[in-house]
Amino acid sequence: MRITVDMNLCESHGQCVFAAPEIFSFDDEDHLVHEAAPADALLDKAEKAAAVCPVRAITVLPAAS
Repeated sequence: MRITVDMNLCESHGQCVFAAPEIFSFDDEDHLVHEAAPADALLDKAEKAAAVCPVRAITVLPAAS
């Protein structure tokens, strides 16, 4: 899977960090960082993180075939 975050929309609410800490976190300057290609086993968590984002900045795409 691929995850993209529209950083122009992201307001660093952090809901994705709570939903999927294996994928999302904040750096030392409180900017969101994420794993762009996490393991497919984390798909449910990635989709939950995208769903709880209040500004819908996260997109989860299936793995390329």
